[in-house]
Amino acid sequence: MKPLAPQDTALVADIRQLIDSARQRAAVAVNAELTLLYWQVGRRIQAEVLKGERAAYGQQIVPALAAQLTAAYGRGWGEKQLRHCLRAAETFPEEAIVSTLRRQLSWTHIKTLMYLDDPLKRDFYIELCRLEGWSSRQLQERMGSMLYERSAISRKPEDTIRHDLQVLRSEDKPSPALLLKDPCLLDFLGLNDRYLEKDLEDAILREIEQVLLELGAGFTFVARQKRVQIDHDDFYIDLLFYNRKLKRLAAVDLKVGEFRAEYKGQMELYLRWLAKHEQEADENSPLGIILCTGKKQEQIELLELDKSGIHVAEYLTVLPPRETLQAKLHQSIANARRRLLSDKEAQ
Repeated sequence: MKPLAPQDTALVADIRQLIDSARQRAAVAVNAELTLLYWQVGRRIQAEVLKGERAAYGQQIVPALAAQLTAAYGRGWGEKQLRHCLRAAETFPEEAIVSTLRRQLSWTHIKTLMYLDDPLKRDFYIELCRLEGWSSRQLQERMGSMLYERSAISRKPEDTIRHDLQVLRSEDKPSPALLLKDPCLLDFLGLNDRYLEKDLEDAILREIEQVLLELGAGFTFVARQKRVQIDHDDFYIDLLFYNRKLKRLAAVDLKVGEFRAEYKGQMELYLRWLAKHEQEADENSPLGIILCTGKKQEQIELLELDKSGIHVAEYLTVLPPRETLQAKLHQSIANARRRLLSDKEAQ
């Protein structure tokens, strides 16, 4: 067989791209149809067998139904799969919701998400998964790192969470609270118990890809030790990022130690300089992120940092046991919501 001439390599590349694109579209279409089928199977069983006083009968019929379907169609229709179908119908009772999800996420994504009992947490992961294009493995990793509990939005009132998720769903515009985290897990930096701010900065730049993943969707690195010249004084922003989703610059100030009130003035100076000299006409106002090893919550609230576009977060260079981190996060969320409720009642 005569080999193709060098000038024909572009032809081969174009045809391979056509084939690969068609295969991808076919895979997406098959996944969408299977997801709808599984939901319809679950709804049919739920509606006809597992309602009211027939629930006990349902416990018997599901294994029998699985045996018949497996005999007819082979593997893939066992009892476990039928219970997944039932769960899908219970979690997403409206076909319109499933029709939207099946075009955006795979059945593996949906199967993972539908076992989350908290609807707000489930919606958070659905929207972030869609926004960032996570694989099913990435979704499981982010759930395992308790991303929702570490997000700034988890500390907001439930009405605010619903509103921000709805805006993201309808307009594809995430709020900063959906993307920013507290604490940030920086255990992959390999720092010991004693280090300087420069050591932290150096480690972040060595592992910048991991750091960007931890920061959240849309962050890209811009500069290290960004010079800010005001009058005849020089200041330096530790790290400068840009977030494509938020359309805004993000100045990061690294602190070894707990948050202190004077950090606010320093960050406000950086943000106003960036707004004046670096912000483009179509961009939103710059965002400030102060990373500390500890927070003083009452000081942060009294300083009203949110109004200045400043987010304070702890960072962990050594990851505690999962149970310890989980308990700390749940307590932090409960405390934040309790304070919000107290403030509302006092007004």
